[in-house]
Amino acid sequence: MTPEQPPTAEYRIEDLAHLSGATVRTIRAYQDRGLLPRPERRGRANVYGDAHLARLRQIADLLDRGYTLASIKELLEAWDAGRDLGGVLGLVAEIDGPWTDEKPTRITRDDLDAAFGGPNEQAVAEAVELGVLVRVPGRDDEFLVPSPQELAVASELHAAGVPLLAISGHLRELRGQVEHIASRFLDFTAEHVFRSFLNHPPTEAETAEATALVRRLRPLAQQTIDAELARAMRTLATRYIHHHLAEALSSGTAGASGPSGPSGLQEPAGPVPEPELRPGAAVAPGPAAAPRPATDSEAVLLPVAAVQAVRDLVGPENTAAFIAAAAQREAHARAMDALAAAARGTRPAAEDTPGH
Repeated sequence: MTPEQPPTAEYRIEDLAHLSGATVRTIRAYQDRGLLPRPERRGRANVYGDAHLARLRQIADLLDRGYTLASIKELLEAWDAGRDLGGVLGLVAEIDGPWTDEKPTRITRDDLDAAFGGPNEQAVAEAVELGVLVRVPGRDDEFLVPSPQELAVASELHAAGVPLLAISGHLRELRGQVEHIASRFLDFTAEHVFRSFLNHPPTEAETAEATALVRRLRPLAQQTIDAELARAMRTLATRYIHHHLAEALSSGTAGASGPSGPSGLQEPAGPVPEPELRPGAAVAPGPAAAPRPATDSEAVLLPVAAVQAVRDLVGPENTAAFIAAAAQREAHARAMDALAAAARGTRPAAEDTPGH
């Protein structure tokens, strides 16, 4: 049985490293960061005691529990100030805990290549740099995926035709904007919720109250962003579709002959028959109200995104009627312009003479 160290035990730094499991370099780094008290100077030698050994074991335990060195320093300062470390640990654990219900997964390199259409070393390096993928030590063929949802979004975008490097560039831009929003939310809650806890060392009761508040407020940031993003997408998508659908219909109804319009397409030289749009898979999933009784119909292929936007705007039952009416209005306008231009070109000269 190994005898216990006497209360006045003294250690050289090499002995302290051996007993604690830390390296000499790590012990000195902890001293430089203020995590470990300075040793007592005895002549030309530094002498460490049991307090240093206990502190090193505390640090190792907190690191194993997932705390950063910065958080550990705050905790140890609270301990040194005489506060119960349990309450402070609870608050820090609540803040350092996960802010999402997502569970990290792993993916093999073969599955990754299959999901993104083959190997792409530059794209993988970008994903690792951004933290979308994390290399597994000792495993070149496997990655940790902290957010499976984020990787799934990238896969869907790539399948839709977006280059991988464009996706990573978009994520960099988006991340900066989201971090700004997170910072603003933290400033807001610090000012209006946590100010009373921040201007003095909190008591145990205040620490428990702050921990409960963090737990309650944790989901609010994401809920607010979800709601506002949905509102913004709905508003902006409607504007986008109005703009792009008008362009698509304008281009699609241009005639095959006649003077060129502003878009460079030829204008119709005479009246244009009103198009009859037959509802189908490319337009609407169900029956559609026609703008007037149809004597015939023809299937017209339109971009799926444009059709979906119209469907969201007017409902599935009115999608075909809305597109047909928009096309008819554009065709009528172009036909009237063409007739007016033709009339100006064939009008007798006498009609343009004053007095006649």
